[in-house]
Amino acid sequence: MKRILVVLAFWAMGCENQPQQEKRKSFCLDENFKNKIEFYTTRLEEVVEGTHLTGSIIANPEKVVEYRPLWEGTVVKTYFTLGDKVSKGQLLAEIRSTEGNTLQATLSSLESRIKAAERKKENLKHLLADGMASQTELEEAIADLEVLKSEKVRAQTESKWNHSQEGYFKVYAPTSGVVTEKSINIGEQVVAGGEPMFVISDLEDLWLMLNIYASNVQRIQEGMEVSISTLSFPGELFSGRITKISPAFDEDARVLKARSTFENRGGKLKPGMTVDVTAWKKAGESAVAVPVSALVFSDNQYYVLVHHSDCKVEVRKVEIAVKNKEKAYLSGGLSEGEKIISKNQLLVFEAL
Repeated sequence: MKRILVVLAFWAMGCENQPQQEKRKSFCLDENFKNKIEFYTTRLEEVVEGTHLTGSIIANPEKVVEYRPLWEGTVVKTYFTLGDKVSKGQLLAEIRSTEGNTLQATLSSLESRIKAAERKKENLKHLLADGMASQTELEEAIADLEVLKSEKVRAQTESKWNHSQEGYFKVYAPTSGVVTEKSINIGEQVVAGGEPMFVISDLEDLWLMLNIYASNVQRIQEGMEVSISTLSFPGELFSGRITKISPAFDEDARVLKARSTFENRGGKLKPGMTVDVTAWKKAGESAVAVPVSALVFSDNQYYVLVHHSDCKVEVRKVEIAVKNKEKAYLSGGLSEGEKIISKNQLLVFEAL
């Protein structure tokens, strides 16, 4: 009697499992599934290792102009606001000051002193040839002349961008770009050598400054390609290349600084933004690669869904050798040319 009951129990269990097994065997990708998923054909690719870095966007320091007043006065008019695009020679402000005549007098004085210094230099040349002067005296005269010429250039530059008329200075933009800082308002006093009145930056030429921590120094080299992402544009990547690595460690920040150029599509990246960066290094070997988005992680193992046909989808375990944000390079589990589900594979995985 007991033997009969045991047989009946196994028979009942078999009947319960049979519909589920038939369901698994009969699973097919219908049109609803196929409209939601995407496929990817595996191929051999050169293994590329990614190293995560942080960084920030800055304006090229060589194309940032700080404009400091070289005289005292009162701001009476401004013709720009923060963020304005300005052109070289554009009128930006008017300053009431009595130092315009002083500037012109300085230029006249410098021209006279330069002429006298040139005559002195020529005389010393003749005296040196006659043995009446020393080489040191001639070199000192030449140095004095160069100093005067430098002072004249500075005064001419000041005069060029600060036109004086009837007690007013008109301030013109010394370069083209975007006003990234403005510190003057109507009625305020400006002081010679004081804070910059404004800063003009060329935002068409930006730098990405990277922070390389000590643990990553050996992995980063000049010429490496980088991918740049920011919270301001989620899901969007910008491409760049490391062009310069500092030879000295920044002791305050405890990082090695590096500079990268990058493609700033649509001018989306702005100075002051912090970004996440992945630096790519080719390992010199190839492996079967799959998109990271195609992986299924379950029970501490990675799987992919291999598509043989719409009614034959295989869940297959894979071994990952190297993985970065975009690709996983496999050491086992898949061969080149196999077709896998690379989007919404979890929907299929749960249905199998």
